[in-house]
Amino acid sequence: MSMQTTQPQVKTKDFQDFFMPGYVRFGVNANLTLAEEVTKLDARKITLISDKGLEKVGVVQKVLDLLAPLDKDITTFTDISGEPSFDLLAHSIDRVRRHESDMIIGIGGGSALDVAKATAALAHEEELSLCFSGQKPIETRNVKCILLPTTSGTGSEVTMNAIFGDEEQEVKRGLVSQSLLPDVAIVDPVLTLSCPPKVTAASGVDAFTHALESYVAERATPMTKMYAEKAMKLFAANIPKAVHNGKDLEARKEMSWVSLLAGVSLANAGVGAVHALAYPLGGKYHVEHGVANALLMPFVFDVIGKSCMEEMVEVSSFLHLGDFTNHPHQAKGAVVHYLYELLETLNLPTSLSELGIQEEDLPLLAKQASKVDRLLSNTPYELSENQILKIYENAYRGQ
Repeated sequence: MSMQTTQPQVKTKDFQDFFMPGYVRFGVNANLTLAEEVTKLDARKITLISDKGLEKVGVVQKVLDLLAPLDKDITTFTDISGEPSFDLLAHSIDRVRRHESDMIIGIGGGSALDVAKATAALAHEEELSLCFSGQKPIETRNVKCILLPTTSGTGSEVTMNAIFGDEEQEVKRGLVSQSLLPDVAIVDPVLTLSCPPKVTAASGVDAFTHALESYVAERATPMTKMYAEKAMKLFAANIPKAVHNGKDLEARKEMSWVSLLAGVSLANAGVGAVHALAYPLGGKYHVEHGVANALLMPFVFDVIGKSCMEEMVEVSSFLHLGDFTNHPHQAKGAVVHYLYELLETLNLPTSLSELGIQEEDLPLLAKQASKVDRLLSNTPYELSENQILKIYENAYRGQ
C-alpha cells in the first residue's frame, strides 16, 4: 500500500532572493576596458546617455574616443540637467527608438544612470504612462545596458531602482524592476576625481543613508547586512578625505566601494523612512536627493532608532563611536549626534529652512510622505502622518 505525502505549500515571498548586475568590474582605470565589454555584448547601434556637465568638461568625448576603434553607430543623449523627470525619460526613450539602438551606455551620477537604465528597460514598452505610474510592471529588457558611475553615492549601477520627478503632481516616484539592473557595471574611482566637494559630500552621505537604512530595514538579511556594515566602516574612514582632498585617489577608491556595497544592500534590503520623507522635498522643491537624505537622516533616526537598539549598538561600533553593549539605550543618541555633526563637517545644510522650504508646506509634505508605503513599510517603526509632520518640523528648525 503506497502512502501519499503532502507537499508543503511554498510562496515566493517566503524566500530571500539576492540580485546583482550581470557583471561588475571595479578598479582604477577600469573605464579603459569599456570597448572590450561592448564587444562582448555584440552591440550594433549604441546610445550614450550622460549629462550636460560631463559633456562640457569632455568626459562624453573621452568615452566616444574609447569606442571609436569599434566603428559603431553611436548617438548621444545629454539633455540631463539636475534630477530627471518622467518627461525627460520619455524624450530619452524616443531618441533610442528613433536610433534603433540595441545598447545603452550610461555615464554620470545617479540621474544619468537612472535615465540610462530606465530607457534601456522601457525602450520597447508601448504603454509608457502605465509603467511610469506603476500600474504596469517592467518585466523585460531588450536593450543591452552598461553603466559607469562618476560619483560615489546613488549606487544606481547596481540597483533595481530609478527615481523620477512627476512635474505635474510635484512628487518623485521610483521605478523598481530587475530589468533595471545593467548587464555590466564598470566602477572606476578615476571617474570620480573631478567631482566637486559639495557633490562628493552629498552623494557620499546618500550612500551612507543607503547603508544605514538597509541595515535596519525589515527586509534586511545577513547577506545585505554584511554589505551595509562594510560600507559604513569605509564611509567613516574616508568621507572627510574625499570631500576635503578630492585628488586623494585612495579615498576616492574607498568611497567608490562605499557606494557600490551600499547600493547592493539597498537593492536587496531596500531603504525606509528617510527616503520616504526625502521624495516630497525633491518633487516640490527640487532639493537634491543626497542633500535631502543627509539632512533628514538624524531627525528620522532620532525617532525610529529606539525600535532597533541592537542595530544602533552595532552601528556605533562600525563608526567608532564607542561600545554601548552594556548601555544600548545610549547608542541611538551617539549615532544621531554623529549624523548631526556629519552635516556640519561636510558643509551640508542643517535645516529645511536653509533650503527655502516654506513652513506652511510641511503638512502637505507630510501627507505626501505618508503615502510612500513601499518605503515606510520597510522601516522598523510605524510612522503616522502626524509623526512624519513632527520630523519635518524638527528638521525645519534644525538641531
